[in-house]
Amino acid sequence: MRKPERVGAEGLPNRVTIYEVGPRDGLQNEDAIVDVAIKAEFIQRLADAGLTTIETTSFVHPKWVPQLADAAELLSRLNLPEGLRTPVLVPNERGLDRALEAGVSEIAIFASATETFAAKNLNSTVDDQFAMFAPTVRRALDEGLTVRGYVSMCYGDPWEGDVPIDQVVKVGARLVELGCHELSLGDTIGVATPGQVTALIKAFEAAGVGVDRLAVHFHDTYGQALANTLTALREGVTTVDSSAGGLGGCPYAESATGNLATEDLVWQLDGLGIETGVDLEKLVTTSVWMAGQLGKPSASRVVQALAG
Repeated sequence: MRKPERVGAEGLPNRVTIYEVGPRDGLQNEDAIVDVAIKAEFIQRLADAGLTTIETTSFVHPKWVPQLADAAELLSRLNLPEGLRTPVLVPNERGLDRALEAGVSEIAIFASATETFAAKNLNSTVDDQFAMFAPTVRRALDEGLTVRGYVSMCYGDPWEGDVPIDQVVKVGARLVELGCHELSLGDTIGVATPGQVTALIKAFEAAGVGVDRLAVHFHDTYGQALANTLTALREGVTTVDSSAGGLGGCPYAESATGNLATEDLVWQLDGLGIETGVDLEKLVTTSVWMAGQLGKPSASRVVQALAG
């Protein structure tokens, strides 16, 4: 299998952590329910390919995301290497109860930077969402869990248009104050460009949230995900969210297309000499297999090129 020539560039990290979201964010938008055995094998294959952080599922109410109704059963089926991080998304305290029963050690919560998306996704307002998050985060921390905070609609909202940077920073800073160890800044509808990425990261730093607390989560609606990722790396970010095969979208934002494909990200990072620990060949094989299970081709350009 062809590999990129490794030619490094100044101002980039030596290693990047890939936060794989395919099993959760990638599959949640699939209309046909994926069998739990297939999900478990998907996660196992991702681990075998060298991914060290795999967001496995969500303990959201099954009525809202039927695809992830099998969260507890899925986790009970997994037999993964020691040290592998397997965070889960929880929406509230009820979700946390279920996650604790399943024995998780790391959770993520999902906040909105805009009022309209908060209403549609959380049935809340931007301010009121924190009243929901606070007891969830507090209990999780008391139980010894680590908590990640997602901030959605960081660069643009399909209903409200451009999103002011200070609005995003305010939401993110409040998540840090609650106890989130990391913020994932989401370009939910894929409209960001590199200048915006730089400006947002610098604004967080100016507000006292260091780049070491930030991760990036780009969608590729307008083909900007890799360019935006490279920009974030130049600003010091070392954690990047991506989805094997480019799976995913957002069920509450119809203009949100797939996530940045993990294979496309790994190809770029390998070419830059940045270590990830991921075996690209195994990853491509995994995404080809998963595409077959879903009955549709992979959206990843690297998968298409290498497996075509």
